[in-house]
Amino acid sequence: MQKTSLLNIVSLKKLFFCAVLLGSIISVISCTQDFEGINTNPNAPLQVQPALLLRQVIYDYGEQMSYEGFTAGNLLGQYSTALDFNLFDRHDLKSPQLGGNPWPILYQNLRDNEILLQQALENPAAAIYEGPARILKAYMAAALTDLYGDVPYSEAFQGKTLTVTPAYDTQESIYTGPDGILQNLDLGLAAISAYNGSMALEGDILFNGDLEGWRRFGNSLKIKSLVRISAVSDVTQALQALYDEGSFILQNSQNATFDFTDGEPNNFRLARLRIGDFNNFVLSETMEEVLTGLQDPRLEILYRPFANSTDGSFNGLLNGIDASQTSIALADYSLTGTIFREESGRLDANFMTAWETNFLLAEAAHKSLINANAQTLYELAVAQAFEYWGAALPAGYLSGAASFSNPDSSPLQQIITQKWIGNTINGYEGWIEYRRTGFPLLKTISASLNNDLIPVRMPYPAEEEALNNSNYQQAFENTEGNSINVPVWWDVNQ
Repeated sequence: MQKTSLLNIVSLKKLFFCAVLLGSIISVISCTQDFEGINTNPNAPLQVQPALLLRQVIYDYGEQMSYEGFTAGNLLGQYSTALDFNLFDRHDLKSPQLGGNPWPILYQNLRDNEILLQQALENPAAAIYEGPARILKAYMAAALTDLYGDVPYSEAFQGKTLTVTPAYDTQESIYTGPDGILQNLDLGLAAISAYNGSMALEGDILFNGDLEGWRRFGNSLKIKSLVRISAVSDVTQALQALYDEGSFILQNSQNATFDFTDGEPNNFRLARLRIGDFNNFVLSETMEEVLTGLQDPRLEILYRPFANSTDGSFNGLLNGIDASQTSIALADYSLTGTIFREESGRLDANFMTAWETNFLLAEAAHKSLINANAQTLYELAVAQAFEYWGAALPAGYLSGAASFSNPDSSPLQQIITQKWIGNTINGYEGWIEYRRTGFPLLKTISASLNNDLIPVRMPYPAEEEALNNSNYQQAFENTEGNSINVPVWWDVNQ
């Protein structure tokens, strides 16, 4: 009896083991056949909501490019000088330090914006996002190609469906071709006009959901794009139509900006970094001479009196010192202003403003690209730029050295120099406009690593050669070995 029971138990155990084994085999087969379905979390979202994408793109681009514009851009535009870690300031642009690598910022945000645009095109419930997404695409594409020239564009952002090694597009096609800057602006503006749904535009930290704000932004950006290519393309008719319509950013209350705060987490990045990084940037000799020559009170907002001054005066340093050979006392030079660190709540991430728009129109009028009074537009833009930076426009400022008809200057030099001052923190813009116009008159730097030449394009980053070599080689040849001295398509000033 005892033996029989033991055998029965053993047989039952074998039968149970076989059953478990068979079940396991069936389960493995079933899991393999339906692996994706079984291993998908039903509670996890399959895509990011468009409101979150829009907010992310605006904030990430604005925050990161404001930092880039203050650090690397302000060095190229000769607003400030770097005391140390300054190979970039000496124009070794392949060695970015404390900024100087906008490529991944631009492509990351263009990629995220492309996801937003595709959602708007494919989902009727998200149709309200098409206009803003196309305008942002045009805005960021212009920033990208204006810095680098020919870049991957038409095949970019299609790694899942097309290629992870996109071809390079010419700058001309990026501006004027299908799905280019100008076409996306037109399509974005048309989408805004055509939208008749009831969904609100959420996640909009530029205009709080106001589509008219986006319309004005798109038209101002179109004015900017047309003026930028005006030396290589006939833009007169298009510019005149935009000016006559008048649906662009007209006053500072309509600016495409979002505010930083005084405290974390949304204050200006330099306010969050260690004091040594902030103290690396001082007033440039170029900026000091321009602002003091104009007796411009914005000097006291944008910079501080140098510590060793006994009378509250300012002192700038020529860009591009050789820090290994030159001993510099920080107390002898003016640091950048409290607005960039202690009071960054007074500071904006600046996409487009009324004063930039009116400087562009003043230039267009001066060059007879539109029928308008260039001096009136210039003086309006100067007043708006003072207002933007929180400074009072001095009586007589526009009849003195800043006069539109200053005999020691030219109207174009006056326009671009004043726009350059206003673009502090957007230093890349000041450098781009210098390349396009030759103004303001920048200086030969102290210890150049580029044969005393001011660069006219950013170099492609090293990872392009490693990750996209087959396409990079042609771009490498077209830029004479990825040279920073080869002008881009619209640049006929060289």
